[in-house]
Amino acid sequence: MSGNMSRVQAIQLIASREPKPAKAPKKLEEMWAVNVFNLEKMQKSLPGNVFESLKKTIQAGEPLDGSLADVVATAMKDWAISKGALYYSHVFYPLTNATAEKHDGFVSVKSDGTAITEFEGKLLVQGEPDGSSFPNGGIRSTFEARGYTAWDVTSPAYIMETDNGMTFCIPTVFVSWTGEALDKKTPLLRSNAAMNKAATRVLKALGNAEVAPVNSSCGAEQEYFLVDINFVNSRPDLMLSGRTLFGKPPAKGQQFDDHYFGAIPERVQVFMQEVEEKLYRLGIPAKTRHNEVAPGQFEIAPIYEAANVAADHQQLLMTVLRNTAKKHGFVCLLHEKPFAGINGSGKHVNWSVGNKTQGNLLDPGDDPHTNLQFLTFCGAVIRGIHQYGPLLRAVIASASNDHRLGANEAPPAIISIYLGSQIADVFEQIKKGELKGSQRKGTMNMGVGTLPLLLQDAGDRNRTSPFAFTGNRFEFRAVGSGQAVSGPLVAMNTILADSLTWMADKLEAAIKGGASINDAVLAVLKEVMENHSAVIFNGNGYSEEWHKMAVEQRGLANLRTTADALPVLKDSKIEELFSKMEVLSSAELASRFETYAEQYINSIDVEAKLVINMAKTSIYPAAAHYLTDLATTAAKMKEIGADFGNSEIDKVAGLTKSLLASVEALSTALHKHDFATVEDHMQHAAKSIRPAMDEVRQYADALEAEVADDLWPLPTYQEMLFIK
Repeated sequence: MSGNMSRVQAIQLIASREPKPAKAPKKLEEMWAVNVFNLEKMQKSLPGNVFESLKKTIQAGEPLDGSLADVVATAMKDWAISKGALYYSHVFYPLTNATAEKHDGFVSVKSDGTAITEFEGKLLVQGEPDGSSFPNGGIRSTFEARGYTAWDVTSPAYIMETDNGMTFCIPTVFVSWTGEALDKKTPLLRSNAAMNKAATRVLKALGNAEVAPVNSSCGAEQEYFLVDINFVNSRPDLMLSGRTLFGKPPAKGQQFDDHYFGAIPERVQVFMQEVEEKLYRLGIPAKTRHNEVAPGQFEIAPIYEAANVAADHQQLLMTVLRNTAKKHGFVCLLHEKPFAGINGSGKHVNWSVGNKTQGNLLDPGDDPHTNLQFLTFCGAVIRGIHQYGPLLRAVIASASNDHRLGANEAPPAIISIYLGSQIADVFEQIKKGELKGSQRKGTMNMGVGTLPLLLQDAGDRNRTSPFAFTGNRFEFRAVGSGQAVSGPLVAMNTILADSLTWMADKLEAAIKGGASINDAVLAVLKEVMENHSAVIFNGNGYSEEWHKMAVEQRGLANLRTTADALPVLKDSKIEELFSKMEVLSSAELASRFETYAEQYINSIDVEAKLVINMAKTSIYPAAAHYLTDLATTAAKMKEIGADFGNSEIDKVAGLTKSLLASVEALSTALHKHDFATVEDHMQHAAKSIRPAMDEVRQYADALEAEVADDLWPLPTYQEMLFIK
């Protein structure tokens, strides 16, 4: 392979890299949660009454007894120091999709100048980071800096272990001095509380005398790309925006379907094993790893956990992936579309609700038509998604996810529900008022006597649906790979809480009026299907026919871009939903619109500036150099009677001229600033700047196909995707 000097050096460094030896695998029991201050460790280190009080808060949602803080803090400090930690940190999750932390030492200096280790209850319970330096959507001004972190006892504290030492990390919420939520955890906890309140009412209306606290659960499948750091260091676009703004597709991409579930490259597997060991030490139940569809793309999937803990663990997982990748000479790309022309990355959020007394409330059992509990909660989801589908689109809206949604790799921007043939048939029977039975599971004979009979599910799966029922849970497939799962979970919990509240009102009134539980439930579900069945779609979500039908016949929204989707957060219907469920105040919701709109505009602004800079300083010089070489060669060939003509010169010259013209057009679009509203600014970014960037790329990628390889300045798709 040829290539310019920086590319050749990068390839040589990769080829000569000594593989990081894989460690001998340890037993799971030796690793599991060794760095987590969980219930087991609490029980060993706390007085019995203190432990029982904390346990009730964690498992039953009872109020935290603040008087226990000093005892708990001392136990935490002693355990953390025994693990080698010298610092502690209140970890919180601002509106950035990233994790924030400030490290403080377990140290106090006495009046005589000596130092002691110290960690008081007040330091455990409350911290005070800057409340104005994080995105806040106008809630805090620069001169109004005070903010608070507060200990979330329901998510276990842990030791973050790095080559440079140990830090004791305490999950917290983050609020302003005036009490508004500035983070992603506070609304998640509120949404769980709202859902629990409404679900408890419904379960009691269904005749349950004993109802344990209801919680949502989450298992988020994480897709990501690995690219050698030597290539990334030569790509300003990957370094600063997380995606390639230029790049000609290689001759081979994913068309052979040979990467998906293929043999994991040795270097990648060593990386994966180290990631998994770190996750196990943090009590994160990583279950599955495999090659994804695109070359250079992989996936890791954990087992279900309580939503709040799962959200914290998802943030930790992204941190561990990125940090561990560096140790192995990779950069882990969590951008939704780092490479054009091949599949992007998502984060499929598997979501369900349940408790200890009634179990998984979205488990249909063997006879769904007789399972009133399942039908009620599934019906509540149907109503909620139809009522608030645009909200689900808004909470997964970002500049990066826009590249992925609607392509043949991800669900469309139209929010619909896939139920599968069995469950869809049951609800259709309810709609017609003639509930008779459920389709049964079958068996499949493979025609070979030595092979076992396969159990065949009563319904298929649908990868084109953004919100699909997959047996005992719903899978929200539209979430972006780099996004925090808290936002989608907040929306799903709140939507469900609203529908369950509506159902509880209906059921309680009907039963009080003399109706049987069975008749009351079926009447409510019939009303749901009559008014909200338009959101159910079991077909091909990629088809043009569905897009037309969804909008024109079913009245579903098709919010193609973030500029279209984010204004949903300003809708009075959405404001009323969050306010009524006590999840987000009007000010908190408005702050999220302002924050996410600014992030969208800034993301496109950064990309556009990179496009202009790279086109002018890297691609144009390479094209000009090649033109000079072509002209010199053509002149010399003509001298010896071998005139090949000027077609190649004309082609490269034309592309280069068009490149410069498109750069100028992009620059003009980028410098427009006179917008009446934020919404206008977002639409300009979506409809003017993005297309102008695409036009520059069109000419740059065409030049890559013409310019001599030894002159091309950027690592190519072929190199980045296939050289590991």
